[in-house]
Amino acid sequence: MSNEQIKNLEEIFEARIARDEKIEPKDWMPEKYRKTHIRQISQHAHSEIVGMLPEGNWISRAPSLRRKAALLAKVQDEAGHGLYLYSACETLGISREELYQQLHSGKAKYSSIFNYPTLTWADMGAVGWLVDGAAIINQVPLCNTSFGPYARAMVRVCKEESFHQRQGFEIMLKLCKGSKEQKDMAQDASK
Repeated sequence: MSNEQIKNLEEIFEARIARDEKIEPKDWMPEKYRKTHIRQISQHAHSEIVGMLPEGNWISRAPSLRRKAALLAKVQDEAGHGLYLYSACETLGISREELYQQLHSGKAKYSSIFNYPTLTWADMGAVGWLVDGAAIINQVPLCNTSFGPYARAMVRVCKEESFHQRQGFEIMLKLCKGSKEQKDMAQDASK
């Protein structure tokens, strides 16, 4: 393809972006756009998967059957988020195996917040309330991103993250209304 042809395609692409049109996987896109989206979407997918690991560790230790069931549903949602996002990434021409290899080799990143230990049930509440709450703020604008598969996945992800944030808030509220030990645990987890 000549430089002039590429320039024409780039102008058409930029005009579509300016009109808020969605870019679909089979549409022409600049290589930099494709690579940037692979990096961003894969980091997001990795964060969803890695983020469910400390939560999964708490399913059997949650303080009630209701909390176990809610946490199990949350972990299932987070796994689904990762799968939606890996699928969106694959439409850009990268295999899931390569995405996993990049994560395991350290070439790809995930949100470092998930490296902090969740030693108490209050830590689980803080993760839901504060981390998922922050995620919502960062992710709602992605529902309008230019890459169609990512934007559509984010609509569902954001709805479910709102549920997770509410779960975390309820855990923290219950602890704050509890014994001195529970209140101290909630205070420590919020730091």
